[in-house]
Amino acid sequence: MGTVTSKDGTSLSYGRAGSGPAVIMVGGAADDGAELAPVAAALSEHFTVYNYARRGRGKSGDTAPYALEREIGDLEAVIAEAGGAAHVYGASSGGALALEAAAAGLPINKLVVYEVPYDISDDAPQRHQQYKDTLQALLDEDNRAEAFAHAMRTWGAPEEAIERAKQSPMWPGLVTLAPTLAYDAACMGDNHPPTARLAKVDQPTLVLTGGASPTESGMDDLRPDFFGRAADAIVESLPHGERQVVGGQQHVVDPAAVVPLVQRFLAD
Repeated sequence: MGTVTSKDGTSLSYGRAGSGPAVIMVGGAADDGAELAPVAAALSEHFTVYNYARRGRGKSGDTAPYALEREIGDLEAVIAEAGGAAHVYGASSGGALALEAAAAGLPINKLVVYEVPYDISDDAPQRHQQYKDTLQALLDEDNRAEAFAHAMRTWGAPEEAIERAKQSPMWPGLVTLAPTLAYDAACMGDNHPPTARLAKVDQPTLVLTGGASPTESGMDDLRPDFFGRAADAIVESLPHGERQVVGGQQHVVDPAAVVPLVQRFLAD
């Protein structure tokens, strides 16, 4: 374990394992590094892997006010700690953050993103703004439990799944992370693929989705091709994008299924 300080003075906690070229892991919503830890451990058999807790999560600090540029600066600080350049693996909304960082010019060698939840529907920006407004109102009331439930509904979880989550031992930890849901919402922009910025990503980029439907991942209210359509739109905008499907995998991917694909891509 180690710490690194971002440009705005925020202390970021990270784990490091393995040897070889550096790979930075960027987790998605409600991930303090634990969700990506199995993928990080498997990748560390081939690379030096840095799995950091994004600001406001785990042992990492936070600095107000939040801005996407600050999160990009966080990733820049971890890359500097890793030697000044690195590959990056981003999952879910962490993939959106990684893409924004690459478009901003961070020294990323190659980029891998898994199931970035952009929405190509015409009304996606309007619905995303409504989500953000309601989320912020709940957080302003310090109603973190309902804020997290609101996020789950937006992600397509049915009410029975939300009730089960509330009864699980994981719920208190998720509620603690509720303020960072606003950070992930900011990383998603207006929730449409940011085609103009994606066109600035010069790095070779592997865009992955799982072969399972959103329903199998507990996202019953999302259309079956939700992540696939988003991935196709990303690849169409990237100068050097490559698209692959990880057969049978859900939104939280099995390391045994995804790591061989990532290893081959980064090693080429």
